[in-house]
Amino acid sequence: MLIALAMPEGYRLDAMDGEIGRCRDFLLDESQWAVRWMVADTGTWLPGRKVLVSPAQLDPPDWSARRLPVRLTREQIEQSPPLDADAPVSRRYEQSFNAFYALPHYWLGSGLWGDYPVPSSMIGASEMLIEPVPEAPDRAEPVVPEDDNRVWLRSVRELRGYAVLATRADGGGDPVDTRVGRVDDLIIDNTSWALHYVVVDRSWLPLSKRVLLPVELVDGIDWATRTVRTRAGAAQVKDAPGPDGDGPLSAHLAARVDEHYGHLRRGPSSAGSDDAAGGR
Repeated sequence: MLIALAMPEGYRLDAMDGEIGRCRDFLLDESQWAVRWMVADTGTWLPGRKVLVSPAQLDPPDWSARRLPVRLTREQIEQSPPLDADAPVSRRYEQSFNAFYALPHYWLGSGLWGDYPVPSSMIGASEMLIEPVPEAPDRAEPVVPEDDNRVWLRSVRELRGYAVLATRADGGGDPVDTRVGRVDDLIIDNTSWALHYVVVDRSWLPLSKRVLLPVELVDGIDWATRTVRTRAGAAQVKDAPGPDGDGPLSAHLAARVDEHYGHLRRGPSSAGSDDAAGGR
């Protein structure tokens, strides 16, 4: 199912033995267009504390009750590696987190989640491996030392509001950048946690006009200038189909978007399920 990341934000997080806080944010892996972590705000339970939760540790949301089940205990979360709210998440931190929860490293292997097809298969299901894990000595060292403290992940909340720059031809026929809107949301497949579309808000007025932009057409994010650049044409973005309300995207709408931009999505998704996200 293709859903907007804004949908579960603010949802109550229920561990296996009680509430732990609220869904606060998500961390984006720009290099592979995937969401790697959810940021949990533990509120009054652990004041001032934020913790990471892997998609592998999440069950499907309860949309009607606005709750997100977490397959962990309160004690596990309390003892997990602390997350400095002001510091970026480095690969070294991810290594320590994965070691604590005995999670495989998603950056090892050829797939979006390493040797696993989807995050939910990463816990206690070695038979779900895409291919057998080779017993190679270099797997003991997941990353080269110089990459340990490199920032790989970014806040989705930070990305919202960034200007979207597309190209248009000037009078002489040369391409120039033009602002076509701002980032309003991201659309993911909630099984693979792969990003499929950027929701672009084109309106500077109270009545919002939102359109969909496939991530395959995004050339990059400039975090310093707060801009997202796309190789799609300005007119193409302007006339693109937009999301239907706040519910999940239907297969029909996804097909319309792909047809509009003249390309195919990266692969099969669960967009074909037109059921209303658990009753939404």
